[in-house]
Amino acid sequence: MSAITPDIDSDSDVAPATARGFTGTDALLVVMAVIWGVNVTVVKSVTMVLDPLAYNAVRVSLAAIAMLLIVWATAAPGAGFSQLSRRDVLALVGLGVIGNGLYQLGFVEGIAHSKAGDAALVLAATPAMVALIGRAFGVERVSARGYLGIALSIAGIALVVLGTTGAPGGSTLVGSALILAGSLCWSVFSVLITPYANRIDGLRAGALTMGGGALALVLVSLPRIARVPWHAISIGMWGAILYSGIGSLVIAYLIWQRGVRVLGPTRTAMYSNLQPAVALITAWLALGEVPTAWQGMGAATIIAGVVMTRA
Repeated sequence: MSAITPDIDSDSDVAPATARGFTGTDALLVVMAVIWGVNVTVVKSVTMVLDPLAYNAVRVSLAAIAMLLIVWATAAPGAGFSQLSRRDVLALVGLGVIGNGLYQLGFVEGIAHSKAGDAALVLAATPAMVALIGRAFGVERVSARGYLGIALSIAGIALVVLGTTGAPGGSTLVGSALILAGSLCWSVFSVLITPYANRIDGLRAGALTMGGGALALVLVSLPRIARVPWHAISIGMWGAILYSGIGSLVIAYLIWQRGVRVLGPTRTAMYSNLQPAVALITAWLALGEVPTAWQGMGAATIIAGVVMTRA
């Protein structure tokens, strides 16, 4: 018996579904998880050099511009944003402030004050948060087994945070709290955007939500953006900015939107649990962050919780 009951059993592009078995959308979500897992280390590397707030505003703005240009270049005549109601446009921009503004603020600022591996493990509890919030909004049905899984995921976060905060070169409680707050914003966004993802194509919805996030971040980051010597940034650093902007926020984001539309928010969120493994390996190879026993216990507890949530 599934802990979170699905609604539709097809891999359709038109309506939300929780198709049984491994589908093409599932394969794309694995690619998404790898992109996001590597991105944790990329973000950590960049924030060690650049102001996190300025960097975040620039990468989200690049993603928003890229999505708007893609819509403009590929939309048939009269099929751009003009067919959307004003209410839909305002709702998507507002949701973007939550999912691509507040979430990205907590994510990047949190990673700047954390080890990349710890940040990824805290993010691993996002599917449990999505399930809980989905239940609160009446989108998902959570069984007793599912609630136990959510509790295990929370306990896993506690192991990661309490076992590593305050260690030399490690995480801080502030960093972990920021990441957790960002995850909460992303979970709310994942649930609330589902009705729009069901009837508005992912590219237009993504452009508007990314635009909302970019607008919010730029407004709060202008002074810091102006202080960054952008002309002196290396080609490698610009490559990292492009990866975290275009790769993580455009390519992976569009895959995520397809997942929400086809498989539903909870099953899509499940794939983010591949992200910690990728992030831990990448951080170990690139940053020399050797996984700790606390991380191992926390990861095992979080993953056990997610398995119970989805079993």
